[in-house]
Amino acid sequence: MNEKDVLARQAVDYMMQKDYFSQWMGVTVLAVKEGYSKIQMTLRKEMMNGFGIAHGGVTFALADSAFAFACNSDAKVTVALDVSISFPKPGLEGDILTAEAKKINQTNRTGLYLIEVTNQRNELVALFKGTCYKTEKDLIK
Repeated sequence: MNEKDVLARQAVDYMMQKDYFSQWMGVTVLAVKEGYSKIQMTLRKEMMNGFGIAHGGVTFALADSAFAFACNSDAKVTVALDVSISFPKPGLEGDILTAEAKKINQTNRTGLYLIEVTNQRNELVALFKGTCYKTEKDLIK
C-alpha cells in the first residue's frame, strides 16, 4: 500500500468515528484509496418506504457516504457542491448494497465523481454523480 492510500484509509477511519448516520446504516468500508472508495450495507426493514422498497434517501445516503470518503481521501476537508441520482432498480429488504465511488476528474479545488450502487446480484440500483469542493483545511487533527 502506497503512502497516499495509507492516508486515504486514515482519513476515512477518522470520518467514520463521527459519522453516526453511516454507522446507523451499518456501513462497512471495503476499500479506500486516493480518489476511490467502496462501501457496503444491508437494507433493513426500517429502511423501507410505504411501497416496500428502499427509501430513496437511504440509497442516496449510502452513495453520498461513498462520495464523501472518496473526496476526502487526501485528508483535506472536501464538501459536496452538486449531486444527482437516478434509481434504475429498487432496493429490497435484505439486499446487500455496495456503493463504489470513482474520481472522474480533478482540478485544484473541484472534483467530479461517479458512484454506482449495486445489489448482491450486481444489478445497478442507483447511479450518483457528484461535484465536490476541496478546502485548505486539514481533515485529521
